[in-house]
Amino acid sequence: MPEALKCENVNFREFQLAQTMIFAIEEINRNPEMFNGITMGYRIYDCCGSITQSIKSAMLLMNLQDESVTEQNCVKPSSVIAIIGHSESSLTIGIATTIGQFHIPLISHSASCACLSNKKEFPTFFRTIPSNYYQSTALAELLKYFGWTWVGTIRSDNDYGNYGMATFIEAAQKDGVCIEYSEAIYRTYPREKFLETVKVIKASSSKVIVVFASFVDFEFLVKELLLQNVTGIQWLGSESWITAKNFAGDQGNEMLKGAIGLATSNSLIVGLEDFLLNLRPSDNPENSFLKAFWEDVFNCTLTNETGKISKPFCTGSENLREVNNQFTDVTEMRIPNNVYKAVYAIAYAVQNLVVCKNMEDQLLNKTCQKSKTIQPWQLLPYLTMVNITLKNKENVHLTEDSNVRYEVINWQLTTEGKAEFITVGYYDTSLPVNQRFTMNNNRIIYTGHQIQIPTSTCSEDCPPGTRKAVQRGKPICCFDCIKCAEGEISKEINCLKCPSEFWSNEERNHCLEKEIEFLSFAEIMGTLLMTISLAGATLSMTIALIFLYYKDTPIVKANNSELSFLLLISLTLCFLCSLTFIGQPSNWSCMLRHTTFGITFVLCISCVLGKTIVVLMAFRATLPGNNIMKWFGPTHQRISVCSLTLIQILICIMWLILSPPFPNKNMKPYKEKIILECNMGSAIAFYAVIGYIGILSLLCFVLAFLARKLPDNFNEAKFITFSMLIFCAVWITFIPAYISSLGKYTVAVEIFAILASSFGLLFCIFAPKCYIILLKPDKNTRKHVMGK
Repeated sequence: MPEALKCENVNFREFQLAQTMIFAIEEINRNPEMFNGITMGYRIYDCCGSITQSIKSAMLLMNLQDESVTEQNCVKPSSVIAIIGHSESSLTIGIATTIGQFHIPLISHSASCACLSNKKEFPTFFRTIPSNYYQSTALAELLKYFGWTWVGTIRSDNDYGNYGMATFIEAAQKDGVCIEYSEAIYRTYPREKFLETVKVIKASSSKVIVVFASFVDFEFLVKELLLQNVTGIQWLGSESWITAKNFAGDQGNEMLKGAIGLATSNSLIVGLEDFLLNLRPSDNPENSFLKAFWEDVFNCTLTNETGKISKPFCTGSENLREVNNQFTDVTEMRIPNNVYKAVYAIAYAVQNLVVCKNMEDQLLNKTCQKSKTIQPWQLLPYLTMVNITLKNKENVHLTEDSNVRYEVINWQLTTEGKAEFITVGYYDTSLPVNQRFTMNNNRIIYTGHQIQIPTSTCSEDCPPGTRKAVQRGKPICCFDCIKCAEGEISKEINCLKCPSEFWSNEERNHCLEKEIEFLSFAEIMGTLLMTISLAGATLSMTIALIFLYYKDTPIVKANNSELSFLLLISLTLCFLCSLTFIGQPSNWSCMLRHTTFGITFVLCISCVLGKTIVVLMAFRATLPGNNIMKWFGPTHQRISVCSLTLIQILICIMWLILSPPFPNKNMKPYKEKIILECNMGSAIAFYAVIGYIGILSLLCFVLAFLARKLPDNFNEAKFITFSMLIFCAVWITFIPAYISSLGKYTVAVEIFAILASSFGLLFCIFAPKCYIILLKPDKNTRKHVMGK
């Protein structure tokens, strides 16, 4: 048979909680008028941290053997009416599962596991401490508040730690926090397991560790960390250990200084300090716990057995006020206050049950209990309805409440090296999510005695102009910073494209307006083309003036002076129309440039075509019996030129009415700049204009080519042929050059083609004539002109 479990060491913290319960019960019994004469008794069992012993103790409380009547009007029930305990969630679950079937209320002062909120599994469970769910969420929000996104976690390997950590991790990941590792510890684990945890901590890069563990389990890890000389960790703790003073000794306090955590409110219980410090074994000789505690604290023995005394004998009058341990320290009354509230909750529920004080009996459809003998199950609805305020201003209610308030605790050290818990803020779930923390950061001292918030990130924040790229196989908090692509910027997290008319700067942190490109008058190329255009127009008008001055000379008369003057005027317009291609495109300039170009060139080619036909017809008219010239006299020539030009005018009018050219911002050729150009509007109309010019040019070239060998000294047909050859060559080579050019160079190529073809016509047709008029006047005779 296995040996019975023996509790060897006295847990000072748990003993303080037991004495707090006794204090509350005695306080109630001293004031019977408050509860209509009701008094309360108790039994205390030590579970020794064992689930087996916990269930055994609960079974003993359910089956009390002593049913003797000690007073005439007091009858002891066969079972306790309520149980207060346990401090640990796992042990509480075992107790609640056992006694729940018997409908015995169980009220815990410290079991905060969220799993215990399930009323289907634990219908008789109540507690005076908030559920871990709120604490886990608060710890996750606390990480977000301090900007810690890369943390390690340690938990007790029990219901308290596992459930609490699972909720924490879920909430933390929603807030963008990454968990580098998650280790489990427990008091019964071998040392090798704790050494593995220490090894993980030493190898990690995170500087913040969240500990969701009981102080008993955490103490083992702290001692191992001290042996391994592990320092520089910012601890973040749950309420189970964050206010557990001196549980790891002075060296442990030194390691844990700067720790931050959450705790329930601390409240003064009037009279408790004197009650605890005035305890004497002689006052309660039946209290075996007090006897063991006394012998442990003063390292003596109260048993007077001859020959077996290995320690000095206790007098029983030793002074607890001279002792400094977890029992005598009454500065942190958070958990004892929960015990105090649990006792009073039971007392008020019993009062309401026995005297039918609460009128809600009618709603519960219960019969008023006139007898002082009550059953545990009868107390359950009255516990649910408890809502009182104690004399220390603490509110007591046992229903689950979503409005939870925690204190934010900072673990600091006094000048003597003792732990001191400073309240540096509050967390209130009743406030909006981003306003739940009310912090006094100036009072916080972090690990290493720092006053600045330490950092704990896997990767530093990316500077503006870069984006995050998650490292392969690592959490999202571990990333590389990659420069944004061209045309994108970033100021926070992701790269964003600049608006279509903007481009990113070199640092990729600001969008700049794109450079707008067009052929302007101010730049060298625009000035040069404008100068050439004006020179061509001036030269054309000069030749026209020369022809006007020498209009009565044979060479001018023989050259069909009317068509020559019209050709010179059209060439002048051709030179000038190139100016509309220079400058910033606008609605008017876009409509003007292509239509003017089309009409003036058709007028020019029509005049050349007329001159070519005149040459052909003139020689055919010299044949006997041929009277063809009467069908192509000056009037017919004017009509033909006007008719041919009118067709182009009609095409241009239809173009402007149906789909006119318009200025367009072309962003496709270049990413970093905008090409301001004229969109053709209707491609069909544009090709019709160009095609019509091409047809007339080809016709003119063919006719001139046919007349090139006619016997005239002036060689008019040859010059026209050569001019049209240049004209066609220029515009044929223009096509590939125009297609391969971009931006303002496309416009420059178009202007160059206009000027080159215009100069070709001007020089080939009029240069020989001007040469004779000005330099060879002796050849400007009728005889020379007639020739053969």
